[in-house]
Amino acid sequence: MTDLGPHGENSKDDPAPQLLQKLRQKQGNWVEWGQACAYLQKTGYNPQAIFEATGFEPSLQNQIIVGAQVYSSLEKEGASPQVLSYYSQRGSDVLYELRLLTQAERAAAATLTWEHKLDAMEAREVAKAIKEFSRLRELPQGFSQHAGDAVAYQYWKLARQHSDLQVRSRLIGKGLKFAHTQTARQQIEHLLTDFTVVPKKQAPTLPFYRPESAEEMPRVIPVVGELPLKPQDLQAVPLVEETGPFRMVKFAGEQAWVPLPGWQLVLSAEDPVAILCSSDRLPNQTQNTAEPVMVVIDRAQRKWDSISYFVVDNCGELDFQWFETEPEQPLLGRIIVVVRARKILDEEMTKDAWQIEE
Repeated sequence: MTDLGPHGENSKDDPAPQLLQKLRQKQGNWVEWGQACAYLQKTGYNPQAIFEATGFEPSLQNQIIVGAQVYSSLEKEGASPQVLSYYSQRGSDVLYELRLLTQAERAAAATLTWEHKLDAMEAREVAKAIKEFSRLRELPQGFSQHAGDAVAYQYWKLARQHSDLQVRSRLIGKGLKFAHTQTARQQIEHLLTDFTVVPKKQAPTLPFYRPESAEEMPRVIPVVGELPLKPQDLQAVPLVEETGPFRMVKFAGEQAWVPLPGWQLVLSAEDPVAILCSSDRLPNQTQNTAEPVMVVIDRAQRKWDSISYFVVDNCGELDFQWFETEPEQPLLGRIIVVVRARKILDEEMTKDAWQIEE
């Protein structure tokens, strides 16, 4: 029998059994399911165990947990009763795509997706357009801060980058669909007679690197000190446990260290720090499968240039971005390398020297 968690289903005054039953029988709406999954995970229940007990796959748990959090922010922001009613019954995948927006932006985007009955893929484009629009130093001529104008501006910008009349017309049509103000419509309609092409400035390639050999994966070893030393000195050194694909090391307290090969760009960094994340949190990524990555930042490099990616404060959370023009918001550091985990066919095999030798 699967161990469902630290409490067990017979714990007195534990709401977990009722929540598991609610999920099994699909009682209530998806928002309540997401809140139930969030509670269970927070109190120590494993996503796989929840799946085996309820039928909610881990990926679906993540979607409805995040979607429910977005829905809660819509309530706090005062979204219309129609929007709240609509999304209380459907659209967890749509709200999931709005997760990186601010609370106010989420409400505006949710209203827009409700008005146009957009699917998750379209909602992702809306969220991206609104987020990019919010980073502009000043409002583009003719466009307002309304979410519809933000999306319309994105299509206006894309249309100007194409010389193909069919593609251009399709993008103009999408822009007119979302435009909220008359001035925004006029800006887009002007492209019907103005065929000037403004080439798209290509974003730089992220500096990915994946170690290929065991020699490129060093270990972090604590230093006891210099002789003479006492037995107590040896015993005082904490046990070093490597975790995760990057062999990160933690000691007592909040400090942690991670090993990196002596690449020149790492050695020359003045103030390097590492941030762990999933590759889908990086900008301009098209790969279908997300993987854990380690983003190395030089906090000393805070001067903008158009060929680098930077870390910024995005509504109280760290975010990675590329800026085509100098941003108004302060830069917190430049990305110097993104490290992928080394691919190992059999991790246990590498620990046995005799197997490697044979």
